[in-house]
Amino acid sequence: MKLQLLNRQLVNLSRVVLHPTYRGAGLAASFVRRSCELCPWPWIETLTQMGHVNPFFERAGFVRVGQSCPPARSRTGHSSLWGTRRHADGGKTLVSQQAFEKSRYAEPVYYVFDNRVNADG
Repeated sequence: MKLQLLNRQLVNLSRVVLHPTYRGAGLAASFVRRSCELCPWPWIETLTQMGHVNPFFERAGFVRVGQSCPPARSRTGHSSLWGTRRHADGGKTLVSQQAFEKSRYAEPVYYVFDNRVNADG
């Protein structure tokens, strides 16, 4: 029950892509911050491998919470972090073998944006 309550208050920002022409000008951080402020959820989370080298999300107002590590260096363990849709049994789908091979050693940084002041309800 508590997890369901948390899930109703938390949304995941899964991808930010900016055309190379506009990178480095601070536009993406400003855009993400404003988008989050307009979001109706009180908490926004994201995982990013780039957090190790680029504090983009920190500039956008996110707080670095920690670093995630798959519970096992296996496709199943990796999918627990990066899998997408859920099966009927509640488990996530496996990432493709190609995606697993490319990122099996990833330890993404976990960020959270506190949007309680702007959220609905």
